[in-house]
Amino acid sequence: MSQQNSDKTNLPNFVIITGLSGSGMSSATNAFEDLGYFCVDNLPVTMLSTFSRLLLPNSEEIIAIEKAALVINIRERHFLSDFPSELKKLEKKSLKPYVLFFEASDEVLQRRFSETRRPHPADNGKGLLEAIRAEKKEMENVRELADLIIDTSAHTVHTLRRLLVQEFSLREEGNPLHVQIISFGHKHGVPNQVDLLFDVRHLPNPYFVEGLRELPGSDAKVIEFLDEQEEVAETVRRFTDLLKYLLPLYQREGKSYLTIGVGCTGGRHRSVRVANRLGEELADDGIEISVMHRDVQK
Repeated sequence: MSQQNSDKTNLPNFVIITGLSGSGMSSATNAFEDLGYFCVDNLPVTMLSTFSRLLLPNSEEIIAIEKAALVINIRERHFLSDFPSELKKLEKKSLKPYVLFFEASDEVLQRRFSETRRPHPADNGKGLLEAIRAEKKEMENVRELADLIIDTSAHTVHTLRRLLVQEFSLREEGNPLHVQIISFGHKHGVPNQVDLLFDVRHLPNPYFVEGLRELPGSDAKVIEFLDEQEEVAETVRRFTDLLKYLLPLYQREGKSYLTIGVGCTGGRHRSVRVANRLGEELADDGIEISVMHRDVQK
């Protein structure tokens, strides 16, 4: 990677994504979508000037766009011949798109195309390696126009996303992680789409305490009973420590939503109290938390 964009206070609102076929442009587009960019794939290069009007301050266009990322590459038949001149046209309008160029080694590109079974757009019947080398040569002039060049040879989808988030987001960790905590009763079944599951059936059960059976886990009497139990406090502490370690890692890998299930036998007492406590502890760290109790009325 070269030419770092280190000024976090002046992030580009107009990005052109280009590069070698198979170098990660599609993955990059997904990352920019997550960062709030309006993304267009394979825009005709001759429409650059027309599209750019949507980004101009005080634009009179019906639709105004705050920030956009456009994918333009060798698939667009006029790209190689017209791209440099189209960039100059934008400069005359005081628009300077940030050109992001992706590349990878011949060996990596060969492997990626072999795995996907997609034909290389520059293949003229002489084989995949020749197509890769031909495209690399043809793209040399475009590469020279790039503001940032990223070699994705050693990147996975996840590490590439992480790199782009760090480069093009005011937040180092990217978009906020939305966490939903669901309390439930095992006898009613485990909720669908649960990412992490905690079982609290090992804790003392208010169901067997006189006067508490019919009360929910949010009732003051049930809370008092459970909070007096050393095992409850220790369980909440250990679950909280684990989640405070895990959640930033999920966020780093690009997960936007995470569902945590907390289950006891019936879903009325222990799971409700522990879910509420976890919500309180995690909210203190500024994480976006919602808590729901699926079976508390059953």
